[in-house]
Amino acid sequence: MVRNPSGSVLSIASENTQPTLRVVLPGRPVTDQTIEVIFPEHVTGRKRGTTSAEQLYLFRPGAQGDAPAWRRSGNSLEYERDFDGIHFVARATLESDGILFHYEFSNRSKTAYDMIYAVTDPRLTGIFHDARLERTYVHHKEGFDLLASETPVRLTMPLDQWLPARYLASFTWPVPKQRVDRRDGVTYYNKSHAVDEPMLATTSKDGQWVVASFSRTTGNVWSNPELTCQHVDPEVALPPGGDAIMEVKMLVMRGTVNDVLRKVNAQRPTLK
Repeated sequence: MVRNPSGSVLSIASENTQPTLRVVLPGRPVTDQTIEVIFPEHVTGRKRGTTSAEQLYLFRPGAQGDAPAWRRSGNSLEYERDFDGIHFVARATLESDGILFHYEFSNRSKTAYDMIYAVTDPRLTGIFHDARLERTYVHHKEGFDLLASETPVRLTMPLDQWLPARYLASFTWPVPKQRVDRRDGVTYYNKSHAVDEPMLATTSKDGQWVVASFSRTTGNVWSNPELTCQHVDPEVALPPGGDAIMEVKMLVMRGTVNDVLRKVNAQRPTLK
């Protein structure tokens, strides 16, 4: 495990064979599961000349699959893997205000990928769990707004009638004309106007802490309320023999969403 000066801890969640990380707030036991990150949840690519994407890797919980050979380097935990001609490096670095997730792709095949990405999947429970999305925010040019502000019925409807659901807000992608879409038993809610920051922020129940994920750019941001997950994943192109890097930062800090916004504005240009 890795510990920073403020007392936050980054460790490997041993109950899963496949890569999962645990982030523990200062003063809490190292077994605390309030913040867990599937690292990554999947790796997906779309080959040149095709219209559909395929999963090169998919996380499976518990004692399934092969465990990576983890190594520690300073404040980082990292591993390497190979997927269908692609060499993959995943590195998580504990910083003073959160975790930097860094992914490297090296294409050792002759296949060109118009798009490839690794999905960082932070899942929040305990003081951060927000099944009704009452404390999960996005930022528009007018300021902060709840991700789910356009469906106030969620606050009074029984959870089993409202969930499962996904809430999405566009960043670079066009806002979908169809605001509500039901597929495979899941209802998708698209916010009516785009966000101006590729970030999601969830405050703790006592208002003392914020967990916020952001990237340099992304198509949209979204969350599954049942998991209170935060998705801000960028996509990159990967030519034959080429390399690509993508990064996601997850802030874990005392403060407000306005404090988070200042951090995002300062750090986002440094992300790859």
